[in-house]
Amino acid sequence: MPELTVNSWNELQEALYQDAWQPGINRFRSSYVFRGMENAAARLETTLARLGGNYAGLERHLLRNFRKYAHRELVEQDTFWHWLSLAQHHGLPTRLLDCTVSPLVAAHFATAGHEKFDQDSAIWMVNAQQVQKALPEKLRAELQGEGADYFTVEMLTRAIPNLANLDALDSGHFVIFFEPPSMDERITNQFALFSVMPGPGSDLDDWLDGHPELWIKIIIPAGLKWEVRDRLDQANITERVLFPGLDGLSSWLKHYYTPRI
Repeated sequence: MPELTVNSWNELQEALYQDAWQPGINRFRSSYVFRGMENAAARLETTLARLGGNYAGLERHLLRNFRKYAHRELVEQDTFWHWLSLAQHHGLPTRLLDCTVSPLVAAHFATAGHEKFDQDSAIWMVNAQQVQKALPEKLRAELQGEGADYFTVEMLTRAIPNLANLDALDSGHFVIFFEPPSMDERITNQFALFSVMPGPGSDLDDWLDGHPELWIKIIIPAGLKWEVRDRLDQANITERVLFPGLDGLSSWLKHYYTPRI
């Protein structure tokens, strides 16, 4: 497993921003997407999979009823991918996984909860540029035609209008990263991405195990988490920014003033 344990803030920064130089455009633009996990031993499990039981068979019922009961004016466009993004954003169990383009936002989520500061945390880095080479030709053509780094919901709607079309392509054998619509400041401030795979039972851990050259798992030891948290706070990577509103403000104040015992 391509794991890397860091032992200082500087080592963490070097690991997160590795291979960011893009000679073709003469800029520093990382090809990686990131996901922060408070527990390094946790799997990359979707909220749908966490339901347990016959969770794959529940997916269509969850989505159908969410769409039925939610207010129609909540979505910018009445497409499946807009509704799925909205459902994930508001906590419905789905096959999507939250990711981010920002390494520091991922570091925030890896160190957000003081109750888990006795556990090592992790930041997963996945090379999205290389992952996209495994996409079916239909999807690669859509991405290349737009000259985009990631899919938008509009692009997905054109190429695969719903999950049935996605699942018909090649279950479990590729990963899509797409940008959700900017429904609120939370999505924008978190530089959010979602990942999705064909097949409700598909497992990103299993897929990545078969492609070890495409990812790195950075381990943040428990003893380093207080320093990382404090440095992120000073850089304004906090709940106050990432979760705009009184709830985010309260969460930030709670951890900012929590004594280190």
